[in-house]
Amino acid sequence: MFSFLARSAISSIFVFGGQAAMREPGGRTAMVEKTGRAVGVELDENEAATLVKLNGAVMAGAGATFALGILPRVSAAALIGSLVPTTLAGHAFWEEKDPAARKGQLTQFLKNAAIVGGLALVLFGGGKRDSAA
Repeated sequence: MFSFLARSAISSIFVFGGQAAMREPGGRTAMVEKTGRAVGVELDENEAATLVKLNGAVMAGAGATFALGILPRVSAAALIGSLVPTTLAGHAFWEEKDPAARKGQLTQFLKNAAIVGGLALVLFGGGKRDSAA
């Protein structure tokens, strides 16, 4: 029962955020376009919206399967794979000039890094003590 509750708590942000991105890509498309340009890929608004919706579908779907304990390691890998680019594109604190905005983006970046760490423990069977510890 505890594992289900823990997985559900982790999954909630993915299911909620993923379905929101699928329904309304909104300002996320501009972030995707900007990130694409930064890596040399030009995307129009429709292509960026499609990527946002696809990422949202991965988050919502993998979040649901993770919560239910269906292939939890595969689900965790999919969630990590969707969260890393989302974090880099959406919470680029290093680009913020305003101190308050920078602090807010840094907080969101670190929150996502913590979630990736928790998912990595599931993916790699962590939680066991390292032999060097």
